[in-house]
Amino acid sequence: MGRDARESSLDSGSTLDYIYRNEAHGRTPLGRWIDRTYLDAIGWRGVRQRKLDVEALLREAIARLRAAAAPVRIVDIAAGHGRYVLDAISALAQPPDSILLRDYSERNVEQGTALIRERGLAHIARFEHGDAFDRASVAALAPRPTLSVVSGLYELCPDNAPVRQSLAGLADAIAPGGFLVYTGQPWHPQLELIARALTSHRQGAAWVMRRRTQQEMDELVAAAGFRKVTQRIGESGIFTVSLAQRVAEPA
Repeated sequence: MGRDARESSLDSGSTLDYIYRNEAHGRTPLGRWIDRTYLDAIGWRGVRQRKLDVEALLREAIARLRAAAAPVRIVDIAAGHGRYVLDAISALAQPPDSILLRDYSERNVEQGTALIRERGLAHIARFEHGDAFDRASVAALAPRPTLSVVSGLYELCPDNAPVRQSLAGLADAIAPGGFLVYTGQPWHPQLELIARALTSHRQGAAWVMRRRTQQEMDELVAAAGFRKVTQRIGESGIFTVSLAQRVAEPA
């Protein structure tokens, strides 16, 4: 496992960035084989597929906004290093009007800012510290987003109340016609192993992930004021990625 991943919790931005890069490391052939085995675990394969699905639906939402002659102002309220947002826009003929990436971790903010500079996107993108579960903070996002993404966050939250606050903040921030890309986790084959063996970023607490049926996740999103448009699901069925549009009145 790479140094950044070893020195951070298993749900951190550094770990996920390492999983996304999918490059085995090690000082010896055995070490590299062990790392390759780790990277090829079913959960991490699902995470990489989720990244591709997030990118695809981000591009679909951007195309819909362009077709409606609407501005493309992207925000990710829990971006990690922001790699999937920056990868999603890399092949676009017309870049977004603005990109705002946020994360609770100052380390992620620093490394995400470096990635923005590396991609030459500092003229349209910035990274700031922010709490994705603080409704007032999310509601006050500026510039006002037309496209938001929340990937891999709500699965880490066992209770629905903070998720509702986060979604309500996004509904406050996004005007009708804007879009939300969100992920779900209906099941995971390694939940017990993860909970017993690994710790999360939350003060070393056990990493207990929340499974929500797709119906439950969709209902939370609908109650906040979004209408689901489409969905993707990986081959293993662990992760889903959905696209929803902000409507004038909650369902």
